[in-house]
Amino acid sequence: MSAELPIIPKNELTLDGLKGKKIAIIGYGNQGKAHAQNLRDSGFTVTVGARHPEEAKNDGFETTVICEAADADLVILALPDELQGEIYSEQIEPNLPNGATLGFIHGFAIHYGIISPPRGIGAILVAPKGPGITVRQRYTEGKGVPALLAVAQENKTDTARQIALAWATGIGSARVGVLDSTFAHETETDLFGEQSIIVGGLTALIKASYETLVAAGYPKSLAYIECCHEVKQVADIIYERGIAEMMAAISNTAEIGAYEAMDILDDEHLRDHLRTILTNIQDGTFAKRLVENKIKCKREELEKHEIEKIGKEIRTLMQRVDD
Repeated sequence: MSAELPIIPKNELTLDGLKGKKIAIIGYGNQGKAHAQNLRDSGFTVTVGARHPEEAKNDGFETTVICEAADADLVILALPDELQGEIYSEQIEPNLPNGATLGFIHGFAIHYGIISPPRGIGAILVAPKGPGITVRQRYTEGKGVPALLAVAQENKTDTARQIALAWATGIGSARVGVLDSTFAHETETDLFGEQSIIVGGLTALIKASYETLVAAGYPKSLAYIECCHEVKQVADIIYERGIAEMMAAISNTAEIGAYEAMDILDDEHLRDHLRTILTNIQDGTFAKRLVENKIKCKREELEKHEIEKIGKEIRTLMQRVDD
């Protein structure tokens, strides 16, 4: 396994691969909306096929039903992972032109075999490493979000990679950097990052820390500030300057205390949990449970948690201070 991802040379990142091509985006959610708008602003005509097309219509896009939108040279699937297989098999695959290319923003469906394009249909990946709102915002600022690019299968005319390069350029990622990867690496690392730290791990740590302070008799508002509100301040420093520079930017007490806590928290028990999460991703256990809708949604449970009520009060207070 390579330790480094090769950066695609700037001279390969042009819009040429999509010139004269018919582009359709299936789905108009977080990522689909950003890709559609950025590609349009890069000079391409984009048709949106969506289950709920109202927002795309309001944004000035030509919209149509999914089966008709699938009649394009590049068909970008921007649907939720768990829905892609059924919609692809029933509405997209039967209507794909000979030699078309399927585009994926996340490698999930291809990597786990949920979608298996027939021979001659390309399968490419352009995965910006950021949410759709950021992909759009950075583009409008003349910047971009780095992206991973991969080709799982070439199309009939061997132009799938050129199409992927143009797509990455069209959404603004070429402005900062596009890295060659694979569907497997993108899918597995993305899921692991989301589950182990960015969403799952961070939420679990915030919630458990808050509950520990409250159970010990500390004020709920103070527990929220220390265990949740201040996370962004530290995360921003890490994002901008790295972990070591973050340590240099905080107080000596905070830094030394962090090393003490790291030794306590980062034990073999934690590593076992992380390995379990990764194994479930690698062997398809998580994907199967997601597609079969066997994972309980806990959003309502989180909305009712005390930390949310306290958080709203603290955020309102902090906004007054900012004003």
